[in-house]
Amino acid sequence: MNEECLGYFLAMLIGTMLGLVGGGGSILTVPVLVYLLGINPVIATAYSLFIVGITSLVGAMSYAKRKLLSLKTAVIFSIPSFISVFLVRKYVVPAIPEQVFFAENFIVSKNILLMLFFATLMLFAAFSMIQSTKINQNETNKPIKYNYFLIFVEGFVVGAVSGLVGAGGGFMIIPALVLLANLPIKLAVGTSLLIIATKSLIGFLGDVSNLASIQWNFLFIFTALASVGIFLGTYLSKFISPKHLKTGFGYFLLLMACYIFMKELVWK
Repeated sequence: MNEECLGYFLAMLIGTMLGLVGGGGSILTVPVLVYLLGINPVIATAYSLFIVGITSLVGAMSYAKRKLLSLKTAVIFSIPSFISVFLVRKYVVPAIPEQVFFAENFIVSKNILLMLFFATLMLFAAFSMIQSTKINQNETNKPIKYNYFLIFVEGFVVGAVSGLVGAGGGFMIIPALVLLANLPIKLAVGTSLLIIATKSLIGFLGDVSNLASIQWNFLFIFTALASVGIFLGTYLSKFISPKHLKTGFGYFLLLMACYIFMKELVWK
């Protein structure tokens, strides 16, 4: 019961982080579901797509009301993400064998492989957030310019990664929007939330036919609390510097990644 209460509290924290910085919080969803609530990693990545998708959609609507969302940019980035995330969830994840390989009496299972890949992704997210001060924070109205080829490639890669680990990929999307489309950082945050929402929900649709059963009651409660958190985060974003918040959260993700590596490889 205590673990469940803590899990629901962290759901609000996940939503708050999404509302504040447009990404990062979703990468906590899978560890919370797996290690705290005891959900199978493959199922957890599917649940995470639903939770992150609905929560990000709520946040995107809030940013849209403040005119901090570029719909055209979201569409351009999302199309390749739609394709890759659906294909990965529908065909790639189910095709991964339950026992991937053996290494000196150590069995690397599908669940272990997904968590190790997830921890590696967390390392990249952590370093990206710690170094986020290098991203241009200028809020002036620059003309939006698109590098269509690079946006397509980035969108496809982000979709594939999201499909594998159930994270939104905001830490990859926001720098891409700032650097490849010349979006101001706050506009990039709102646009990132819409991209995360659409591709995550499409990825979850690819899972529906592969899952034997879905705990809808749990999903709705967890998602509702995360949505409350995203309203809180969106409100706090008016007063808190995303730069400092990202740096601190980056170090937290670094510790979490190290914990997952130790949990899966050492503390067996």
